[in-house]
Amino acid sequence: MASYELSAFDRRFQAISVVSAIEQVSPFTLNVGFWIRDPNQWIEWPALIAAHPRQDFLWKNTCFEIFIGVKHEDFYREINLSPSQAWQVYQFEEYRYPEEMPPLAAYDIELNQLKRTHYGLNVSLDLTEFMLKYKLKWSDLFIGLTAVLKTAQGEQFYAMQHSSPSADFHNKRDWLHLF
Repeated sequence: MASYELSAFDRRFQAISVVSAIEQVSPFTLNVGFWIRDPNQWIEWPALIAAHPRQDFLWKNTCFEIFIGVKHEDFYREINLSPSQAWQVYQFEEYRYPEEMPPLAAYDIELNQLKRTHYGLNVSLDLTEFMLKYKLKWSDLFIGLTAVLKTAQGEQFYAMQHSSPSADFHNKRDWLHLF
């Protein structure tokens, strides 16, 4: 298991800390946890929902994201995970393309479990169809972990690193986890 402290794009904003951990389990399962430290309770958490529906535009509220890139390929997946327990997966052929809003949903990654916890969020994803369709091994993948936090002080963007002049979670240079 590897862990990462995500950094806020606005480096002056130090009131909230986000740590993530990622682990490959079984041949095609990916587990990710996000731990939040918010001593002032500034984060605006969406209300819990009963099921785990796929919903678009989750990033307009507090949302955690996983980007899955494939070495030497342009295509990638963006997985949005809401603390409400809603989720969605998007497919891109290359950097932010196609440009439709909402992006094109992908159905080759499935949800095993998504749970809001007292400290953040845990997710288990089934990558079987995605990995078999493209004949991928874990060593072909690289992962970006990010968070959009709606707070009393405005929107805050967290990522493994920020190498663009504006917060840009689609920048593959910032997807640091390798298997």
